[in-house]
Amino acid sequence: MLIFSNILLNMNKFNIIEGIIKDISNDELMPRFNKVQAQNKKDGSLVTQADWSVQEAVKIELAKQFPEFGFFAEEMTDSELKSFFAENHSGYWCLDPLDGTSNFASGLPYFAISLALIKDNQTVFGLVYDPVRDECFTAIKGEGVWLNGQAVVNSQVPQTLAQCIAIVDLKRLPAELAVKLATHPPYRSQRSFGAAALEWCWLATGRCQLFLHGKQMLWDYAAGLLIAQEAGCAACDFDGGPIFQPSLKSKKVIASLSKDLHKQWYNFIT
Repeated sequence: MLIFSNILLNMNKFNIIEGIIKDISNDELMPRFNKVQAQNKKDGSLVTQADWSVQEAVKIELAKQFPEFGFFAEEMTDSELKSFFAENHSGYWCLDPLDGTSNFASGLPYFAISLALIKDNQTVFGLVYDPVRDECFTAIKGEGVWLNGQAVVNSQVPQTLAQCIAIVDLKRLPAELAVKLATHPPYRSQRSFGAAALEWCWLATGRCQLFLHGKQMLWDYAAGLLIAQEAGCAACDFDGGPIFQPSLKSKKVIASLSKDLHKQWYNFIT
């Protein structure tokens, strides 16, 4: 259960990672909830002091416990981000210190810390922590997914799109597709919560059955994608290829709770 590829991680280390994230959330994230001013980044997205504080704290703690791994995170500078993949890493952490910054700054209680361990060009461990609900989603490649330590099993899966709830981020989709979904929705109901990593986890636990997003970066999906796949979900990009790519390129995401639903969903979208 606790083998990251060829890396043996005993139960104590496994618990340490979760403890690090929860402690930092309590110390650096939640005290700032709805109390910080958001700033605009070059790409138009928002950043707060909470993003920077969580990122620095996680970086320091992971370096103490796992000095053999590199560190990659959303709020690094442009030059740091661009140079990261030119370097050689035996493995590295990928962090989104605050997934759902707009929600966080506005007082909407839907955001998370997302952490993935990437080795040999694949995610081997993923953790997404929702501090509002105290829900910690974790997955190990090939071993399964857990919510607060309990194995996630989806026993009831809809058979058709018309029975599904879909999480759809309309604003990043091609206009023609967004109009199609708005005027001829194939699903029962649609939501958009504004925190991609956490939305992956809600798909994994069957709280929704379909997911569609037009632009995700590595830190948005690295942990959540593994969590969803280990729960039996199917996912691909808009060309039908794999989503995961260790780079700064964004990906369009189509995902479903099951392979049967995914075929229907992909055919409708494309």
